[in-house]
This record gives sequence, C-alpha cells and structure tokens, in this order.
Amino acid sequence: MHRPVASGPFHTRQKIRRKLRQREEFRETKLHATTLSGKGKFTLHVRQILAALLVIALPGSALAACSTDQQQVGAGFIVVQNSEPQSPLYTTDTNETGGGDILRMLYSGLVRYDTDGSMILDHAAEIKPNEDSTHFDITLKPGWTFHNGEPVTAQSYIDAWNYAAYGPNLQKQQSFFANVQGFDAVSGEKATTKTMSGLKKVDDLKFTVDLVNPDSSFPLSLGYTAFMPLPKAAFGDKKAFGEHPIGNGPYKMAEGRAWLHNNQLTVVRNDDFAGEHKARNNGLVYRFYSDVDTAYADLQAGRLDTLPRTIPPTALASFETDFPDSSANVPTSSSQYFAIPRNLPGFSGEEGKLRRQAISMAIDRELITEKIFFDTRTPAREFSSLTLGDLDPNVPGQDVLKYNPDKARKLWAEANKIAPFTGSFDIAYNADGGHQQWVEAVTNMIGETLGIESHGKAYPTFKQLRDEISNETITSGYRTGWAADYPSVANYMIPQFVTGGSSNDNHYSNPEFDKLIQDAASAKSAEDAKPIYVKAQSVLMEDLPAIPLWYPNASVAWNPKLRNAVVMWDGILDYPMIEKD
Repeated sequence: MHRPVASGPFHTRQKIRRKLRQREEFRETKLHATTLSGKGKFTLHVRQILAALLVIALPGSALAACSTDQQQVGAGFIVVQNSEPQSPLYTTDTNETGGGDILRMLYSGLVRYDTDGSMILDHAAEIKPNEDSTHFDITLKPGWTFHNGEPVTAQSYIDAWNYAAYGPNLQKQQSFFANVQGFDAVSGEKATTKTMSGLKKVDDLKFTVDLVNPDSSFPLSLGYTAFMPLPKAAFGDKKAFGEHPIGNGPYKMAEGRAWLHNNQLTVVRNDDFAGEHKARNNGLVYRFYSDVDTAYADLQAGRLDTLPRTIPPTALASFETDFPDSSANVPTSSSQYFAIPRNLPGFSGEEGKLRRQAISMAIDRELITEKIFFDTRTPAREFSSLTLGDLDPNVPGQDVLKYNPDKARKLWAEANKIAPFTGSFDIAYNADGGHQQWVEAVTNMIGETLGIESHGKAYPTFKQLRDEISNETITSGYRTGWAADYPSVANYMIPQFVTGGSSNDNHYSNPEFDKLIQDAASAKSAEDAKPIYVKAQSVLMEDLPAIPLWYPNASVAWNPKLRNAVVMWDGILDYPMIEKD
C-alpha cells in the first residue's frame, strides 16, 4: 500500500497550519451534515470522538534521522519511506513488512508476480507438477549468481529451505515448509535430522519437491521471500549476514555500512543480475520515519521520492490534489485488523468469544472509513482481501463485522454473567504508522457502546510493538494487519490462523479450520477451493482470532519526476522499473 523533488512551491509552516485548519473544519462540517438516523441507536458522542481523533500533528516534528538532504543521495537513487526492520535481514526469519519489502529487492526466487499479481517464472525455467500436485520437478535457468559471485544452484534452494524448517534455528518462516515431506522430523526442538526428505537434488539446475498433502497453489507461493535461495555465507556468521545480506536480486547492499539503524538503508543496482526484471535506476535509499506526517512533508519538500501504502490520515483528503499527476488510490491486497491476546483476563473460553464478538459489533466501520479515511478504506467483509481472484466474500457469520450496538451490549452482558469485566480494554499501536486516529475512534466506540474504559496505547515504533507481540509480553489488544506475500486467500489464512502458522501471534488453533484449509489446498483449482475457503472463514467469524476492520486502498503518491511509476498488486511501486535522472 514517489518523488525526489515535489512540483510547485514548498508549503511553509504557516500554509500547512492553514490547510490543516481547513481540513478539520471540512471534516466537522461534513460530519454534522450527515444524518445518522439510519444507524440505529447511535450512542456515541460523535463530535467528541472526532475532535479527539482528528487532532493533527504538524509535519515538521520530524525524526532527526530523516532530515538528511537530498543532495547527499547519489544521482538516480530512489528515496523510499520505510520502517526499521524488526530483526536482521534473513529471508527465513523476516515476516514483517519493513524488512520484507527490502528483502524483495535483494532476492529473486523461482517465480515473481506481475503488476496484477499473476505469476511469472523468474529463476525457474519450469515447475512441473504431477497429477495430484504432491510432486514438483523444478528446473532452473543457468547463469544466475549471488551478489558475491557464487552460483545459484538447486542446492542453494534446498539448503535455505532446510535451514528455515530446522526447529533449533527458530526461524519465523518455518511454517511455510510444513507440507514438505520430512518436515516433522526436522521441525521440533529435538529434531532427529536437519534435512527434509521431500527435497532432492537431481543436478545443479534441477531439484524435486514432494509434499505430504496435495497443493495446486504451491508454485504460486514460491515468489515469497521465505522460498528464496541462500548462499553459503548465510550459514556462517549469521549476525554479520543479517546486517549485510548477500542476495541474488536486482539490487545489492551498498558497500560499507549500508544499514544505519533507525535512520536509513541503501541498496544499489546489481549489474550482474541475470533475471529479466533488471533495475533501471541506480539504487534505493530506504529512510526510516517515526512519524508518517513528517514523511509526507518530506515528500512535498522533495526529500522523499515515494510514500508506499502509508499516506497519513491527515493527508488523505488532499494527497491527490497535492500530487495530481503522481498519485493513485486503488484497491490492493491487504487487510487491517486488531487482535486480542487470548491470555488477557476475560478473553479466554466462551467468555472471550462473547467479548470479541461484542467488541467487533461495537465498531462502526462505515463511519470510520468515511470520516477518517475519506473512503480510501472499505469496511471488511471477511479476513482476506477483495482483490484476490480465489475469494468468495459471501461468508456466513459476517454479521459479526457489522455495527450493531444493541447486540454488542447484549453479548457483553452475557459475558459478564460468566465473569464481570474489570479494568480497561486498550489497543496498542505503533505511532510511526499513522494509526492514532482510527485507534482512538475504535476505542471510543467500544467504550461508549459497552460502557467500559477503552483507550489507545501508543508505542513509538513498529519494531517496539512487534517485539512485545513476538515475545508475548504485550498486555493489551494490538493493531495488526496483513499485506499479502503472494496473491491468494491461502496466504491470509495459513500464516495467520493455521495452527503453528508463522504469523499466528495469538497461537490460534482450531482443528476444524485446519482441516478445511488443508482441503482447500488439495482442491484441483482455485475455483474448486473457493467454497472450502468460505467454510473456513465462517469458522473464523465465530472465533474471531483477529477482528477485521477494513481493506486499505493503495493510497500512493510519488515524485512527478519519476518515470514508469506503476502501483503493483500489493500496493507498492514497481521499484526496479522506475527511472530517475
């Protein structure tokens, strides 16, 4: 879900203040002009809520690290807004967007995805399945090398996949290999072997994969970073490698200290890249911001070239006017949720199920997407994204995602009969991601509807929030979301909600759901899988392991001087194709 020098004069602080005041007045006027009679008993004090959440921080309260002048960036480099990666840059261990977006530029896998999400063979010359999609013969194109000159061979893939699957390595992407034969023998803490029996090298340019269960979508998943090859150096000094990874993609890490933590990371064009998707620019400079309003001001001032996925709420009403010839507002494959740890007091068992349903029905998604996001979001109907070709959004039980304050209070009262609720229900969020307004709106609605204390809980950075979630030390609900790794509903379901999934932060486990997902993977076609995914999602509607909110559009703006700027299926620009003088 961009540009070096913005066209037109730079907005002065006085002009920005004036513009923001006008925007606040516009929002308030629009709100009061809207009738709320059709929303039932709307108990919220709307003026209070919107006043609280539409407090706009002036651009300019910037992260000092991001004040680097554009002149310090080499000619032909694209300056990209990003977040500090949570952990060292390992394809097998990075499962968050900040690090993942960088790794996608450093590596190229067996397949890649076109602008619309369709699959294109990349390093693979052929991926040939057997009749029931349990066996795959994979043939590689010759002449591919890593950034250090080492040839990329079949063994490079086999070693990387085995490393990811081996339990003692504790890799976050481990679950992506759960269907490979022999995974159970390598995946536990007391693994009996280090290699999966389902991976066999034929020669340097060919290997085979045997799966436990049929999976016709397996080739589609192979463009995700978890399936990238790794050089021998990845298994030596792992700390050094994670700081300065050696890939095989269109970009490579810059010489010296390419990663300046909490400041920026620089990659340069790989002139030896053997793939077709070659970089047309000299490189990318990823700048890490603690505040997206600051990033947007830098975009306007010419210190930033691209602001992917994250136009701040304060600019949603104006970004298409600010960048009339270099912006887009299009659906993308992503979804926004918040989750509630199952070990929070009051949120286990039947009591927890009732409370999660009540909280979901206390949220007026339509009001928030209209008034805060200016219709750049679409209220959620299910757990994935409406842009996916293998999705049927007509899921039984989706009424739990509709605003129904009376039903919400009834469900909450039923939960209180089991055990009274005490304390405050809070939602944690990262302050560097532009989430404050909607979190405050949601918690105000929950508090007003259910008659409880409910607040937003800010963490300075995405990394700090993710660390608490990963370490299971978080003591509140928390915002989360999903930007698809590959264009299939399976990618939303398996990592997040299947037992042991790589991004199943709440350790959700339901055997019925797991069986349905397995059945969907075994279907002969995406069309055959659709009704099975519908049944699987109906289970999620009952359990609510996360609470879907809305589908973000790719609300994107870029420097009008960039050429060939195209928004991809996942909401970011196709960086290698961009040209810049």
